[in-house]
Amino acid sequence: MQDFSFYNPTRIEFGAGKIATLAQLVPANARVLVLFGGESARRTGTLDEVTTALGEREVQLFGGIEPNPSFETLMEAVAVVRNNDIDFLLAVGGGSVIDGTKFVAAAALFDGDAWDILLQGGQNIERALPFGSVLTLPATGSEMNKGSVITRKALQAKLPFMSEWVYPRFSVLDPVKTYTLPARQVANGVVDAFVHVMEQYLTYPAQAPVQDRFAEGLLHTLIEIGPKALAEPEDYQTRASLMWTATLALNGLIGAGVPQDWATHMLGHELTALHGLDHAQTLAIVLPEMLRQRKATKLGKLVQYAERVWNIREGSDDEKAESAIERTRAFFESVGVKTRLGDYSLNAEHIDGIIDSLQRHGMVALGEHGDVTPEHCRQILLASL
Repeated sequence: MQDFSFYNPTRIEFGAGKIATLAQLVPANARVLVLFGGESARRTGTLDEVTTALGEREVQLFGGIEPNPSFETLMEAVAVVRNNDIDFLLAVGGGSVIDGTKFVAAAALFDGDAWDILLQGGQNIERALPFGSVLTLPATGSEMNKGSVITRKALQAKLPFMSEWVYPRFSVLDPVKTYTLPARQVANGVVDAFVHVMEQYLTYPAQAPVQDRFAEGLLHTLIEIGPKALAEPEDYQTRASLMWTATLALNGLIGAGVPQDWATHMLGHELTALHGLDHAQTLAIVLPEMLRQRKATKLGKLVQYAERVWNIREGSDDEKAESAIERTRAFFESVGVKTRLGDYSLNAEHIDGIIDSLQRHGMVALGEHGDVTPEHCRQILLASL
């Protein structure tokens, strides 16, 4: 196990009806900007619940944050914050809304061009507005971490940033709020959480049995409950388990003291920025071949994954690894997320543009060893057709 520092200040309020706790969680004298995505928050009544819980506080609303939150839209929210002396933000939605709110929290107090936050990965953030979240879509774990990913449409760039300044002060997790989600979003959430775990788990053996067993438990849980979450959308316990698993997948706990990969995510971001695919769709495309193309350096963990997660006991180490990769692909397909570029009308002619964009954004030495080059990524995409 590697040395590590672990810090997570986010308070979690979990359970049905917990939106009412906003009355105590948000400072009584706060001037609040509530940020949300489309009209579903209003249509389902969640927005009304939130504003009711906020009571007599001064509240303004900002809607229209995209599934891949755009720099352009978020800068409009920054202007609202600055022009109205907003001093507290509240994200109501899924990971995209929370990611966007993190950017607004930092950009509103940032001196200079806010795009520099993304160009420097958040290292230049020195302060941010306080904010909380009401989670309605379990997937990204953004409700309990310090990371965010923002798209600048004009540049076709999708870049991440991290900062301890943008941990949510609190997050409200009510599984009932997931009942009305479209099946596509639920399936995406299952895949997103699964790959988050894999990016921290499937690297190389690091003598970290606690983290390994924790990660494997989360993977087992997703495999067990993923199909049920789709088949029985109002099963409270299943949706509760999915919501909490997605949070634990990326709140920093299972990644503490172990090597991490994230090459699948970086390559996937380019697919979203250039071709508009859902984030989870890109992960489902990239991960199987990312594992296969890097099988030699990942073999120890691939065999462990095969045996412990998929109970594959027969065959050579190579055969176990191959079987585990195909079981992973089949799992993604089983919850309705396709795993080939061709499934999204992309072909070999699109690959050069993806690789050029990867290089332009400096993503040239990816993975836990820093040895995943653009040429490796090209071969991964070719194998994913």
